[in-house]
Amino acid sequence: MEFLHFLALFSSISLCFLSPSLPSPGAGSSGGGGSTAVFSVLSFGAVGDGVTDDTQAFKLAWDAACQAEPASTLLVPDRFSFMIQSMIFAGPCRSGLVFQIEGTVMAPDGPEWWPENNSRRQWLVFYRIDGMRMRSDAKGLIDGKGDKWWNLSCKPHKAVRFLKSSNLSVEGIEMKNSPQFHLRFDECRDILIDSLRIKAPPRSPNTDGIHIQNTTNVKIQNSLISNGDDCVSIGAGCFNVEIRNITCGPSHGISIGSLGPRNSRACVSNITVSDSTIEKSDNGVRIKTWQGGSGSVSQVTFANIHMDSVRNPIVIDQYYCPNEGSSCSNQTSAIAISNVFYSNIDGTYDARRPPLRLACSDALPCVNLTFSGVKLVPIQGQMVDPFCWNAFGVMETLTIPPLNCLSEGTPMSIPQSDVDRCL
Repeated sequence: MEFLHFLALFSSISLCFLSPSLPSPGAGSSGGGGSTAVFSVLSFGAVGDGVTDDTQAFKLAWDAACQAEPASTLLVPDRFSFMIQSMIFAGPCRSGLVFQIEGTVMAPDGPEWWPENNSRRQWLVFYRIDGMRMRSDAKGLIDGKGDKWWNLSCKPHKAVRFLKSSNLSVEGIEMKNSPQFHLRFDECRDILIDSLRIKAPPRSPNTDGIHIQNTTNVKIQNSLISNGDDCVSIGAGCFNVEIRNITCGPSHGISIGSLGPRNSRACVSNITVSDSTIEKSDNGVRIKTWQGGSGSVSQVTFANIHMDSVRNPIVIDQYYCPNEGSSCSNQTSAIAISNVFYSNIDGTYDARRPPLRLACSDALPCVNLTFSGVKLVPIQGQMVDPFCWNAFGVMETLTIPPLNCLSEGTPMSIPQSDVDRCL
């Protein structure tokens, strides 16, 4: 029933089923004697000229590779550009499947080329996949063709989305110009993201590089991301996330949130961001929550991060209200923020803004904030004092600029009736 419900959400997208007329592994493979079968999309009718619709060939190749035994490789060969419509790559498949992208996979070129009966909310969806590697050895590219969507009022698609999947890796691929998120994981676990190159123009809206939601045990590393929104955004229900060696920017930085919209509950913990550079960005490392939410953010570490010309290097914003000119109602409930560690964060900032902004809830203070080795200086002009509101913690070393607004220790009392901590 769950799968039927999922299909109903994407009724406009045809799902792949096994076909008795598919080529055998030998028809689209190389090797033998127990070696991995390789299913090239060219062997299933793909043209790869960037104009012809190659969706059906990808469906046939996926069906064959998904069920091949032993585990196989679906190959998108180099020197070809394959235009495909929105589709679902559905599992379960044999564990060990490799989705090898060496050429270019591209979306239709804007709304006028997007079939009316196809969902515009999704492009490439991987559903219930376990043990797959999506990778490239050289120049594999996923091109979302988002430039003609960015100024539209309608919400366009995300480029690549993994849903209810596990034991996945995405490695060595370049992604560019998604209408919205480039790479998204929902309800997934045990994820490795390594050596990606993600890029979109600085003013492209909502083009997050990597977004995770209700996803656990994630490693994101060794990647270059520049776009018009967060390089990495961490949504509700995420635990045990390690982000390291990321070069981020221009962008909106690396964010936890936004959390708690429409009075929702969010639980996030055990997040580490380290050994990274954020450059020419609106924000550096940020925790953002809406008023009225519940739940908690805890056990977060930001360490060994260099800021280069960042407008707001360190931000906690519990009054998040993104639409300029709109007003968000004041509410007493809030997401509890505690045990956040900032260590060895240095670099330059725009002197028009405070380099540290700790705007915690009126009703529920941030507690156990720890600062060590923070040194942020203006690009030009005089140093700006940090801003704190209801923020409690400790400075293990002197910060630059001095964080005199941080309240020491812990608050006298915390209204437990307003604290919905996550177990």
